[in-house]
This record gives sequence, structure tokens and C-alpha cells, in this order.
Amino acid sequence: MALRIAAFGLTAAALSLTLLAPALAQAEGDAANGRKLAYTCHGCHGIPDYKNAYPNYSVPKLGGQHAEYIIAALNEYEAKARWHPTMQGLATTLSAQDKADIAAFFQDEVVVSSGETTGVAPAAAQTCAACHGPDGVGILPEYPVIAGQHGDYIERALKDYRSGKRQNAIMSGFAGQLADADIAALAAYFSAQKGLRTPAKR
Repeated sequence: MALRIAAFGLTAAALSLTLLAPALAQAEGDAANGRKLAYTCHGCHGIPDYKNAYPNYSVPKLGGQHAEYIIAALNEYEAKARWHPTMQGLATTLSAQDKADIAAFFQDEVVVSSGETTGVAPAAAQTCAACHGPDGVGILPEYPVIAGQHGDYIERALKDYRSGKRQNAIMSGFAGQLADADIAALAAYFSAQKGLRTPAKR
């Protein structure tokens, strides 16, 4: 399993660079306006340890996340490439500028890698490091920071990629090789790293 995952990691990294090459220019975000637009978001994302009702898992931390990734996630919800009725509905009401403003607000002070890790990384984390870095801090703005994210949210995301509820060629291919034990180990490791935070309402 470890060798297959490591081999997939090299393929995924190469494919990632290919996909990012024609990246489209995005609107410049206005964090001050994003603060106003994010009022609704705080009903879930601004409450520490708030849980999604069904299925039951922690709503993700967004404080310090890369703005480019937040925009990409909102676009995926709008395109229904990610499953969540509330998020899909919200994303369809936002313009490209709205998304950029909200993303700029949540990014605030983006998480920066310390170059140090906590605990022993599971074997499958070698593949994750190609995009997310060894400590879970995305190596490019397009890659999400997963360091410090809720463990049960990381588990849910990986299982959704594995089942097809989330659609992404790279992540679906990787998650499809993972057993539940692998997913649990990855979630425990990356959630223990220093990174994301529940954003203050400010």
C-alpha cells in the first residue's frame, strides 16, 4: 500500500503542476467588504467546534486558509462538485468579487509553515506532502492548509473524495486507495499540526 501511494504521489504532483499552469487570474479581494459578507458564514464557521447536523462532523476552520483555495472551494460548491446543500445554495448567490472578498477576509494572516512537525507521519502522508507540505501547510496558495484542521472534518473530506461526493481527479484517485485506518491516521496527524484557527467575527 505504501509503495502504491508513494508512486501515486509522484503522478499527482506532476498532474497538479500541469493543471495549475493555465490558472485564471482572480479578482483582488477586499477583506473589509469580505468581513461584511462573511456575517452569514460565521453562523457555522465562527463557532468553535460547531458540528454539521447530518452527517455529524466539525465545520471546518477557515482562519488563515489560503484565499485562492477558499475561492476554488466556493466555485466547486457552486458547480456541485462538492456535496453540501447549504454551501451549494450560498455559493450560487455570490459573484466572483464576493468570493474574492470573503476569501481575503478569512485568509487574514495566512498560515505559514514552521518547518517542524508534531508526531510521526503515517506512510500515506508522504503523498499528501507533495501538495500540502510535510506539516499540512499548502506549498502553493491553490493548495489548502490542512494543518490544525478538525480531524473529523479531514476524515469526512477524504471519505467524500473516496465515495465521489467530492469530485477532484487528484484527490479522488488518492483517497480511493485509502482504507478507513489510513484515513483516520492521516486525520489524526494533520489535525495535530499547528495551523488553521476558528476565525474571530471581528
